[in-house]
Amino acid sequence: MLQVKPFILGNLTGTVYDFPQNGDVLPMHQHSEADVHITVVARGSLKAHGNGWAREVKAGDVIDWQPHDPHEFVALEDNSRIVNIIKG
Repeated sequence: MLQVKPFILGNLTGTVYDFPQNGDVLPMHQHSEADVHITVVARGSLKAHGNGWAREVKAGDVIDWQPHDPHEFVALEDNSRIVNIIKG
């Protein structure tokens, strides 16, 4: 089951998402201008997809989201992790 841990480090805020098992999902969602973020894949691999696009991402990849861009993540291997850092 997906594990969610918000964090604050000085001026940085965000959330760590741990995907313990292959197939764990962070459901489709989107962000406003106030909470749009970048995603850093910290370990493992995942499928990121949205309206009309899909991409496999792995440890070290970074995605720079735009406001109102729907997206979902599905773990492709056990113990995958992403870190979202709010841009604002």
